[in-house]
Amino acid sequence: MTACIRHLPQAALAACLALLAACSSGPPQSAALRDPGAGIWSAAAFAPAGIAGRWHQRAEAAPPGAPACTPGTLDIRARPDGSLALDGRLCLAGENRRIAATAREVGPGRLAVSGFADPWWVLWVDVGYRTLAIGTPSGRFGLILDRNATGGEDRLTAARELMEANGYAATRLRPAGR
Repeated sequence: MTACIRHLPQAALAACLALLAACSSGPPQSAALRDPGAGIWSAAAFAPAGIAGRWHQRAEAAPPGAPACTPGTLDIRARPDGSLALDGRLCLAGENRRIAATAREVGPGRLAVSGFADPWWVLWVDVGYRTLAIGTPSGRFGLILDRNATGGEDRLTAARELMEANGYAATRLRPAGR
């Protein structure tokens, strides 16, 4: 390859190097999960204490070719200081991650979660606090949690539709574990 590079004209070599530099960083992974130009909103009426308890991961937004993850669970406990303790394992953008964190509300339906650069936005929660759609404005990940490991298809459909309305690509939303 070095011999080939020596014989390239200067302009062609410069163009190739510029092209390689542009491609090497590539688009952020989030571009495949969520349209960065799409609007996104969080659930203004969200009450953090309402999500205490055990949650089962029912879906995730995953990049193309991401391996399936084992569907996770997340236990959420309200703390006396108003924060939430999160403990469990979730599949986030195709990566199985251990979650041991503290979450604090930083805006309506927006949680700063320790160990995560992006806030978690509650995009939708049903009136009975049985199903949650969570995403990030950057689109690094998105997921749907439910109080039950099965059932609730009407709520899961609503959660998927709200994720799509917030810019998540329908083709990237998949049931957890697939």
